[in-house]
Amino acid sequence: MAYMNRVILAGNLTRDPEVRRTNSGTAVCRLGLATNRRYRSQSGEMADDTTFVDIDVWGQTAEFCGNYLRKGASVLVEGRLRLDQWDDRATGQKRSRLLVVAERVESLGSRSNSNVGESNGSYNAQSTNEYGSRSQATAPPFPGNAEPSVQQPRDIPPPPSMDVDSDSAIDDIPF
Repeated sequence: MAYMNRVILAGNLTRDPEVRRTNSGTAVCRLGLATNRRYRSQSGEMADDTTFVDIDVWGQTAEFCGNYLRKGASVLVEGRLRLDQWDDRATGQKRSRLLVVAERVESLGSRSNSNVGESNGSYNAQSTNEYGSRSQATAPPFPGNAEPSVQQPRDIPPPPSMDVDSDSAIDDIPF
C-alpha cells in the first residue's frame, strides 16, 4: 500500500514568525497562516471560508522565515501534516492538534502594509546563490523523527514520445 503525506498551502501570515533554538542549536520557527477559499453560496452570493494553520519550520529555512517574513506576507508552504498529542497539565485531559511541518517556504511577494523584503524569495526552492543562479535546498526533517527522509528526483527526463498513429507502437505496450 502506498502512503502520501503532502500539503501545499498558499496564504498570508497571521503574525510575525517566532524563531527559537533547540538545545542542540537547531532553529525552529512557528508560523501562523491564513488560507481563504472563495465560493458561491446557495443564495448565489460570494462567500469566503478562512482556515488558520500552524506551521513549524526547521533549520536554515526557519532562519530564512525569521529574517525575511513578517505578518501579512504572502507565502507558499509545502510540507507534511503532523499530529501532536499531549496531556494538558492543568486539566489532565488529552489534547491534540494538527499542524504542518514545512519542508519548503517561498515568499510570494509582500502586501502593501507589511515590511517584507523587496524581493520575492525562498530559502528552500528557488534560492539565488552568489553567482546569481537559482539553486535548490531542503529543510532538515523533523528532529527525532524516525521515518526516512524521501527526496524527489531533481531532474526527471520527459517520457519518450510515441507515434500514436503507428500500430507497432501500440503493440509494444506491455499490458
